Amino acid sequence: MTTTATRPGPRGSATPQAVLEEVFGYPSFRGDQQAIIDHVVAGGDALVLMPTGGGKSLCYQIPALVRGGVGVVISPLIALMKDQVDALEAVGVRAAFLNSTQGPDERREVERALAAGEVDLLYMAPERVTVPSTGELLDRLRVSLFAIDEAHCVSQWGHDFRPDYLALSMLHERWPSVPRIALTATATAATAAEITQRLQLEQARTFVSSFDRPNIQYRIEPKNQPVQQLLQLIRTEHPGDAGIVYCLSRASVEKTAAALVEHGIPALPYHAGLHARTRADHQSRFLREEGVVMVATIAFGMGIDKPDVRFVAHLDLPKSVEGYYQETGRAGRDGLPSTAWLAYGLQDVVQQRQMIDRSEGNAAYKRRMGQLLDAMLALCETVECRRVQLLAYFGQQSQPCGNCDTCLAPPESFDGTVPAQKLLSTIVRLERERRQRYGAGQLIDILLGKRTPRVEQLGHADLATFGIGTELSEQEWRGVVRQLLAQGLLAVHGDGYGTLVITAGSAEVLSGRREVRLRREVARPTRASKRSAPSDLPATASPLFERLRSWRAATARELGAPAYIVFGDATLRGIALTEPRTLDELGQISGVGAKKLDQFGEAVLAIVRGEEAPTGAGSAPARAAVSAAPTFHESPAAGFPVDDIPVDDVPPDDEYFPPPPDDRY
Repeated sequence: MTTTATRPGPRGSATPQAVLEEVFGYPSFRGDQQAIIDHVVAGGDALVLMPTGGGKSLCYQIPALVRGGVGVVISPLIALMKDQVDALEAVGVRAAFLNSTQGPDERREVERALAAGEVDLLYMAPERVTVPSTGELLDRLRVSLFAIDEAHCVSQWGHDFRPDYLALSMLHERWPSVPRIALTATATAATAAEITQRLQLEQARTFVSSFDRPNIQYRIEPKNQPVQQLLQLIRTEHPGDAGIVYCLSRASVEKTAAALVEHGIPALPYHAGLHARTRADHQSRFLREEGVVMVATIAFGMGIDKPDVRFVAHLDLPKSVEGYYQETGRAGRDGLPSTAWLAYGLQDVVQQRQMIDRSEGNAAYKRRMGQLLDAMLALCETVECRRVQLLAYFGQQSQPCGNCDTCLAPPESFDGTVPAQKLLSTIVRLERERRQRYGAGQLIDILLGKRTPRVEQLGHADLATFGIGTELSEQEWRGVVRQLLAQGLLAVHGDGYGTLVITAGSAEVLSGRREVRLRREVARPTRASKRSAPSDLPATASPLFERLRSWRAATARELGAPAYIVFGDATLRGIALTEPRTLDELGQISGVGAKKLDQFGEAVLAIVRGEEAPTGAGSAPARAAVSAAPTFHESPAAGFPVDDIPVDDVPPDDEYFPPPPDDRY
């Protein structure tokens, strides 16, 4: 926590607009921001549903500064609190955190600063808020508000459920006069209702922003050779860009990261099986270095505030639309063009069905998980605009976007009734005549008339359906199986081996009473790459943009901070386009607040003039800020257990079930 190098915050003496301009450097509010902030400043409770990158943080940061006292922010991952605090200190806000990465002396220093009124925003994990000593500390302070970030964690039907969030209803009971603001980027109507009930926000005003992220291009394609497909994406569209790659299992994370490194792409693995120090180091490198690709399980990402992630790729099928939206939303937080890419195959569907069947949940839980998966499959298999279907899942209407794969290259729909009948008939004959069940690989071999050793051994060449499916290729048959599973006309048996069985709806297809529409895959267009510069930046401005990026990288290294804390890409873009010549002109650019203007203004103007700018921080005020920062804040300790609060709060990976050895998918 820095208290000597930053100017005091407004502490109740400024308007929200003044704080927005002077502290954060933005000229105007976006969407519902002003209405939310005014409501909370006036003392009202709020539930805010706003997409990632929509500016949720300002909705509690500005009210905390305007109301005075200390705003308490409840954040789910302690590993990110340092970066959140660093970002606030960079614009002159007095911020601190209390968590188990700190030693006793560090915690006492934070508590002293709190008592002296030297902290505007305090970050804590939900586990710490409910500790008795924390309550006693807060009782002695003037608390301006409670902000509950990632509020969907309170919902047992949502994703990223955190049991400790359930105890946060005590905030209203113990401090009834302190306004609360709960925020999430991902919530259906049911999840929002559960948040309201569990956090006792029945009297709160609900603000629902559009979940649309028009700068993100959504693309889903059949999985063939996923690592090669990923390499193609990175090389052709995102060379040198920061990105996140999500995999289902730890083994897949390690394998994929190694493959990327082997092909010259700086990639790091991240999963709950790694040592805590290794995870922290990899997360720090991803945030601070440019162009790093993080390959991770879903244990990574919640709360990540890196605005220049240019792509998020999934090599395995997400469990739900909520999870998919949350994860893809980590791309393009700065509003610049970004890609959400998913490779999806038949094996993914079988694995997810197996995971549900093998889970320890009751029938209601398994039914709910099945519904979530069905919605995700519907998104993958749609022939309509993906954005329209994605937003409809969250109860919002929209028009075709023109920026997803199904809009850019509409898939062809065809009558797939006959292929469906052939496949379903093969399953029925095997079960009724042989009392046998098989996975997709064996069924497709039968339909294609392949006399494999296994087909010969089992006598499957004698079946009436042997060789009747040669009009489709093996890959096309896999698409048929995948789509029938998505439509509920085929199911994975609960025997744990990935075998396929018919459903109640299959009879209508076999009798000809129901038509089956299937999609035929087409070649997907790729967006032309322009490395890290925004795609709409004029060629004349690109050289200045690159010089600014080089200076920013050197400055960030000297400060020991992520590059985006100096300036984001969007701000550098604004500088490159307008070429400001004075500090006043530079101060008009979005993202240049008073403190950053003071720290970096002269160095930036020198670069614009084409002069040799000072290396690193480039100004006496910036260097002074670095030297004044307490050394303990630069490198969190490995972990000191405090009040029995777990040091490692990274959620565990989902259990992974490999495919059975005796069949192919």
